[in-house]
Amino acid sequence: MKQDSVTELQALANIHTCELVAELKKREGVEVNEIGPSASIAVKADGPAIVLVVID
Repeated sequence: MKQDSVTELQALANIHTCELVAELKKREGVEVNEIGPSASIAVKADGPAIVLVVID
């Protein structure tokens, strides 16, 4: 891994999860489903896909 990539990863490690999620929500190709505290859902996705579950 290049030194620049290592430095960028270290910088990302210092960013709060909520800030990362807020930025990802703005991106093309990102679908957001916010679920309330007492609700649950099943996820179905056609791949290729990456499904992230962020509990904050």
